[in-house]
Order: sequence, then structure tokens, then C-alpha cells
Amino acid sequence: MKLSAELREFAARIGHGFQRPELLARAVTHASIATPTRPDNQRLEFLGDRVLGLVMAEALLAADPKASEGLLAPRFNALVRKEACAEVARQIDLGTVVRLGRSEMMSGGRRKEALLADAMEAVIAAVYLDGGFEAAKAVVLRLWGARVGAVKADARDAKTSLQEWAQARGQVPPAYRELGRAGPDHQPLFTVEVRLASGEAEVAQAGTKRQAEQAAAQALLARLGED
Repeated sequence: MKLSAELREFAARIGHGFQRPELLARAVTHASIATPTRPDNQRLEFLGDRVLGLVMAEALLAADPKASEGLLAPRFNALVRKEACAEVARQIDLGTVVRLGRSEMMSGGRRKEALLADAMEAVIAAVYLDGGFEAAKAVVLRLWGARVGAVKADARDAKTSLQEWAQARGQVPPAYRELGRAGPDHQPLFTVEVRLASGEAEVAQAGTKRQAEQAAAQALLARLGED
């Protein structure tokens, strides 16, 4: 199988020459366009998530030999969660080469965070199956390298930090409520409120409900002087 010029350019962007190009073709095939003879990337995504996790765990241990598991875990989560994978996917323009069905394409699939994150993990798996762990590790570190060094010493996400703040003061966990959703399906804008039992609340907006919840939690932490 020969890769299209578009996929050859993409392979060059991530720095891996594929001996088995069909792996890359599968990695960028979304379920919305899959057929019995053209499988989707879901199994590769499952594998890529594990490969990414191992590479990041090794990198974090090497970067801070004295860090405890309690500090390493939130840093690890910050580097492998869907938002991080989607950010890297955008950095390398992965969305431009993902193969989508018409309905998914019309709904803005190339910009969807979950779709991009899944495809990024599938690409990692394709590199791993094509060239082995060291090849996959080299690609991941090339794409994630700056993030490993920049991840915060305490990288707990805002929702976790706010929940811990509330529990430390004997309060129930914060309550999140979706106040509204605007915009077209391919580019929605969610408005979410977070409220503590003690009455403090903040509202934030973002392109996904999860991001809006994180932003609201971050805003409330800042108001509480915990940012």
C-alpha cells in the first residue's frame, strides 16, 4: 500500500517513516467511514493510550528522580488526558488527515476534541506496531517533550483541587450545573456554573462541557485565593 501525499507529509511531520503504511492509514480512519475492508482506529486508540502512558511515566521519573508517587500521578494525568492529546493533535494538524464520514465531517469532526485525542493515540499505536517501542517513544517525546518539562509541580486539575478544598473544610463536593449551550453543533459553547455548599459560585464558558467545568472550578479557586 502506498500512502497519499497528504499522509506522507503527515508522517514527515511526526518524524517517522512507515514500513507498513497501512497502519497509519488505519490510525486516521474514523468509525464513521469504516467498512469491513477498511477498519477504524478504535483498537489502535486502545493500544496507543497504553504506549503513551508508559512513555510519559518513564519521562516523568527521569525528569524528577526524587518525586513521590503522589506528585507524579497528577503530572502524569495532565500529560495523558484527552485535552493534552487533542492539543498535540492540533499542533501537528492531525485533523486535516483524519478520514471521516460525511455526517461527521459536516458536524465539525475535524475539530472535535475527543476525536482528535483518539486519533492521536491511534497514531502512536501505529508507530509502535510499525517500529517498536523505541520508535514510538521517540515520536512521543518529540511531540510532548516541552510539556514534560513544563508540567506543574502540582498538576492536579482544577476540579480535583476544588473538591479537595471543599472536603478539607467538611463540605460536600462542588455542584456543577449546565446553564446553557449556544452555537452550532460543530462549534458549541457551553456555560457552566460551579457552586459550593457554602454559597460561593462561579460561571465559565468553553467549547466542551468538561472544559467549561474546569474553567469554572479554576475561576472559583482563584476567587478563594487557592490558584
